[in-house]
Amino acid sequence: MSAPPAEAPAVAPDPARVLRVLGTGGTIAGRAACADDVVGYQAGVVAVQDLLQGLPAPPGWTLQTAQVANLDSKDMTVAVWRALLQAVHAALHDPAVGAVLVTHGTDTLEETAWLLQAALAPAKPVVLTGAMRPATARVPDGPQNLTDAVTLATDAALRAAGGVWVTLAGRVFDAAAARKVHPARVDAFGGGDAGPAAWVEGGRVRWLLDPAARVAALEALAGSRGAAVEPPWQAAAWPRVEWITSHAAADGALVRALLAQRCAARAGQDADAPLAGLVVAGTGNGSVHAELADALRQAQQEGVAVWVTTRCAEGEVLPSPHGRSAGGWAVTPLPPAKARISLMLALLAQADPR
Repeated sequence: MSAPPAEAPAVAPDPARVLRVLGTGGTIAGRAACADDVVGYQAGVVAVQDLLQGLPAPPGWTLQTAQVANLDSKDMTVAVWRALLQAVHAALHDPAVGAVLVTHGTDTLEETAWLLQAALAPAKPVVLTGAMRPATARVPDGPQNLTDAVTLATDAALRAAGGVWVTLAGRVFDAAAARKVHPARVDAFGGGDAGPAAWVEGGRVRWLLDPAARVAALEALAGSRGAAVEPPWQAAAWPRVEWITSHAAADGALVRALLAQRCAARAGQDADAPLAGLVVAGTGNGSVHAELADALRQAQQEGVAVWVTTRCAEGEVLPSPHGRSAGGWAVTPLPPAKARISLMLALLAQADPR
């Protein structure tokens, strides 16, 4: 009589199989008076748990929701950013959570994505998605974007890589590359020179690059905040950083007005926070109008940090001590919206903004 076959050893279940879905509002949670209206709607109305109705979780996963905010992302505030950072941080440190998904309005989604990457450097995937049509549209794009975001967040390669990612219309972008490039199309996001990092197709992710290598590059780009630095959501106040553009007839008057405000605020004569930093979107290779450059040098002399990038939709500034782009400014490869985030974090950490 033959011995019964040996039983296969039991495989311990993966404890981190919760996908935490955090809602912040946006068009994806918007409602309009009629199904044909995809412009005159109110964003940030539908609760995130309602957005997920009918959306199946991947095998072995559980979807868990929390409403952080419900607003139009054009009205994003530091208070909401603080709450979101705290919620994502808590999820990342929950051993039951394997990944995080954030629903977000598209207008400032690229800023929030970079904030989460630069401030948290998550080892678990954090995926942001949104929509260009409200939930009440005749053919809404939100449900498919949510489905793709769940597929991306639970992808094995991304779970090994972590980092912050954005997906809309089947395209996947990393937190640094993602930017809104069109005001109305459903494929409203691009990745600059980099293009998409992956495509979500038929319930699977087709990577065009190594996500782990890209996350390492993102962390290097964001820089280290150091273990002793106070988390941004606990900081008493965030420094005021403004973003201005060099253009024809840019005479520096706006910078001088901001410096006057800084002086008044520091003297207790203005209730707003004093100017602490400026991000300048220069023309071409980061060049700045001569009159604006004079005002920026004055700002530096008065203790304001100045970073320069390009207003071009693609490419990075090639820094040089000579020629038209010379000015002694700190040059960043980030586009203006993300550069402003990084400068705020650098000033929060009391780091040398250069």
